[in-house]
Amino acid sequence: MKAVQARTRISLRNILFATDFSPAADAAAPFAIEIAQRYGAKVYGVHVNPFDNYTAAAPEAWAAMAEVADKEITEHAQRLNEQLKGVEHEVVIGEGNIWEVVSDLIKQKEIDLIVLGTRGRAGLGKALLGSVAEQILRQAPCPVLTVGPHVTLQPEKAVRMQEILYATDLATDSPEGAPYAISLAQENQAHLALLYVIENQKAGELAHPAELADSKLSKLRQLVPQEAELWCEPRFLVEQGTPAEKILEAADKQRADLIVLGAQPAKWLTTHLNVGTVHKIVSEAKCPVLTVHG
Repeated sequence: MKAVQARTRISLRNILFATDFSPAADAAAPFAIEIAQRYGAKVYGVHVNPFDNYTAAAPEAWAAMAEVADKEITEHAQRLNEQLKGVEHEVVIGEGNIWEVVSDLIKQKEIDLIVLGTRGRAGLGKALLGSVAEQILRQAPCPVLTVGPHVTLQPEKAVRMQEILYATDLATDSPEGAPYAISLAQENQAHLALLYVIENQKAGELAHPAELADSKLSKLRQLVPQEAELWCEPRFLVEQGTPAEKILEAADKQRADLIVLGAQPAKWLTTHLNVGTVHKIVSEAKCPVLTVHG
């Protein structure tokens, strides 16, 4: 397990705010603005309209359909410009597949962070997060900040983040989210808690929880450079139970301003920070959640 080197301020130059104009997405806009102002970043506001298949309609209706589509594009651009006023921004209205448009923008504009609003519902997948958030959260190569329906923090307080919780499954020698959690704690002189959750044993499994807890505590400590104690007062926590529940409990107890999760796009379904865990945390957390992919 390698210690994460303390580093200078995280550079956020380009932020992508994706919206479907739902109440959940609207709630995330102030967070994108606050972060942009804090870091001097530019915001790219993007909305993607479904592709209109004119060939399914009679040819005489094509002109009217095109006129309606053009009007919608203008209205959507105006709405995004209004949402993002007060910060440097660019509006992009795309058409077709949401992920294809967003993926192209990530590459073209060198996006450092995506900000999304999510809605919470029973079940998993798109019904839980919303189709926009679901696609992007699974596939984005850059960090994604999600603002769920239970977030109670005001954007300006969340951005000042004084309490950060980093949850990891310690699946790799260099967990993905650790550098972000530690750097943010360093920059904000924040308290940082690192958490590992031991899942409840199944019948027949051989394990010694006490020994396992000691091993995981040691690995958590190894992630943080010694000098970090001068500025982030790290705490190392090992809990036993259901990962999502324990992470949410720890965030509430700590009154976290931010939860940081690490995830590998091709592997996160096989770790305890799996799709169900991530979805539950994103949907129920009272603070924003930063998901960092490897």
